[in-house]
Amino acid sequence: MELNEQGITEPEFEKMFKTHFRALHSYAYTIIREGSHAEEIVQQVFYKVWERKQDLNINQSLKSYLYQSVYNESLNYLKHLKVKKAHQSYILSTSGEGESSSSKKLMVKELEVKILEALKLLPEQCRTIFQLSRFENLKYREIADQLGLSVKTVENQMGKALRIMRSRLAEYLPVIIAIVLSFIVHQMCK
Repeated sequence: MELNEQGITEPEFEKMFKTHFRALHSYAYTIIREGSHAEEIVQQVFYKVWERKQDLNINQSLKSYLYQSVYNESLNYLKHLKVKKAHQSYILSTSGEGESSSSKKLMVKELEVKILEALKLLPEQCRTIFQLSRFENLKYREIADQLGLSVKTVENQMGKALRIMRSRLAEYLPVIIAIVLSFIVHQMCK
């Protein structure tokens, strides 16, 4: 299906949904290994397509676009789980510290929200590269090969992502340091 100036019509969208939903669900499941969340991810992708149907500009095949979108949403979900688990671990390790524990919990929750907000502000390609590097631990060459980009483009996009994340999270640096140190001490005491 090619997108025209008028965007996607309802019958075209319905056909697209019926044609691709199962395969995209299977793809999301292979990444996150949770059926209901895989379904939510695919539904979210289709929701975004419908929401932006008038101004959606796809420079690749529709199928490739949908798979890339599911991939990105899946990475966002996994990243969120990682942050959530780190947060839970931190809370468990500091739960016996009395009244200051409540303020720490609030600060950690606020930090989690700020990290997610900062990630959402990154341009899509920049966010994908950042997530592949930081959450999937891929090297720049691997990212470049996977996304069909030059290593220099990956380096530039990572630099941009890091600048944006640093500027958005600068005021939380003391909290981040405290959380990391607490986590390290907790791991050493196990």
